[in-house]
Amino acid sequence: MAIKHAILGLLQYKNMHGYKIKEHIERNFGHMWSINYGQIYPNLKSLHEDGFIEIAEMDVTSVKGPNRKLYAITGAGRKEFKRWLQNSPEKNMILRDPFLLRFVFFGFGDRDRAVELIDEQVRLYRKQLIVRKKNASRLCGKGSCVRLVSELGIEFNELVLKWLLRAKDEMLHNYEDEAEVIRKAL
Repeated sequence: MAIKHAILGLLQYKNMHGYKIKEHIERNFGHMWSINYGQIYPNLKSLHEDGFIEIAEMDVTSVKGPNRKLYAITGAGRKEFKRWLQNSPEKNMILRDPFLLRFVFFGFGDRDRAVELIDEQVRLYRKQLIVRKKNASRLCGKGSCVRLVSELGIEFNELVLKWLLRAKDEMLHNYEDEAEVIRKAL
């Protein structure tokens, strides 16, 4: 997903500063993709140079620190965002998960450590599920598309949890040494 267009999409709702944009993406789109500050500000600068957003100083006299820049979408930005919405997505979903890459090779390692790593993932996904369910009630009033994506995050989280528990059970009861399986196959 193009970060520039995600930013334009968020600015459709309301004007925001860079920190709020990043915070919103992490909180609400974390199950789709992650982002860092190193990506936010160069994209904001580029969007401004392209005439898609405007910048205004935000008065933060009640908050310590420097004034923040408040970003607002322009008419040209709305037009670009609509153009982007009409096109097909850039590429299919790619699930990049360092745990899954490691999981593929667990059969070559220590079974007990593999089970510990699975348990870590279970704890992580359970925490995420709690957060997603809390966010879902807050997002209900944001329109059906936002609600549906929120529900997808919950369902995906539940699916991964179910799979992790099944994988753990299989590791505990049917664990095979992958190296031995490959040797037998040859």
